[in-house]
Amino acid sequence: MANVSMSITEFVLMGFSDSREGQVLHVVLFLFIYLAALVGNLLIVLLTALDQHLHSPMHFFLKTLSLLDVCFISVTVPKAIIQSLTQNSSISFLGCVAQVFLVVLFACAELTLLTVMSYDRYVAICRPLYYQVVMKKAACEQMLAASWLSGIASGLLNTSVTFSLPFCRSNFVHQFFCEIPSLLKLSCSEKFVAEIGAIIVTTSLGIVCFISILVSYIHIFSTVMSIPSVKGRSKAFSTCIPHLVVVTVFLNTGSIAYLKPVSESPSVSDLMVSVFYTVVPPTLNPIIYSLKNQDIKAAFWKMLRKTIFKYNDGNKNSNNNKGIDISFNSDKHEVKLVNCNRLPSI
Repeated sequence: MANVSMSITEFVLMGFSDSREGQVLHVVLFLFIYLAALVGNLLIVLLTALDQHLHSPMHFFLKTLSLLDVCFISVTVPKAIIQSLTQNSSISFLGCVAQVFLVVLFACAELTLLTVMSYDRYVAICRPLYYQVVMKKAACEQMLAASWLSGIASGLLNTSVTFSLPFCRSNFVHQFFCEIPSLLKLSCSEKFVAEIGAIIVTTSLGIVCFISILVSYIHIFSTVMSIPSVKGRSKAFSTCIPHLVVVTVFLNTGSIAYLKPVSESPSVSDLMVSVFYTVVPPTLNPIIYSLKNQDIKAAFWKMLRKTIFKYNDGNKNSNNNKGIDISFNSDKHEVKLVNCNRLPSI
């Protein structure tokens, strides 16, 4: 059979709603989530870049994770928002190819990076005397390069194999973005040996990463429970639990999306599963890390305090004329406006 996919110039993506009210609701919700993910992740990038106390290997990897999350969510969500706004659900063939490649690239790179981050926590907690030797700058850069290379290799492998298949059944994709399982349903080929091989390779990468993370955390929790100090145990858990939550959410939702059988007809459940592994983790990551990581919170309030003081100094004359001053309580993280005209004269 000839490769009919060459005659397909575009695909049609599935929307979240056919009604205009539902489309507007989808735009508002996705726009809010996208902006929250951008602000949260870019804030972490900014804090880890500017604050000298956040130049440790852990924060170096956290900064990279935030950059990955910004790229990951930007591949799918903006297109979905434009799709609902314009009521145009089509995506070009090359656009679909690019979307598949980037989704797999960023997903696999993030999974590998999360594995590296778990190893970093293992060395920091279980082998603290060797931490500076093992996690030196060159080693961290090599681990980061390995994460990107694994993502690029997986992306090239899965994309080339998927789009080498002939598409002749339809050009309607039962997803809000070009996802491999949904694209395979459109192929008229009865043999998926190459794609099955690609999925096995990618799944094997996921299994290796999962086992590595699991082993790391078994050693970590065993070491943490032997720490006599309650404060020491609390500090160790505060750096490990956020990472463990991120890994669990990402792995569970991604596994369900790619390993479950694809429905014969469009379903909301399929859409929601894909949302949970492409949209939810990049949005939750900065929230989880900022709530549990004391260093990130301290750096945020420090930057906020500097910004307020800078603003206060720049407007000192005008504020004094109005009898207003700005005070910042660093203990309670409160900003107060004080009316100086009501203060007793000296």
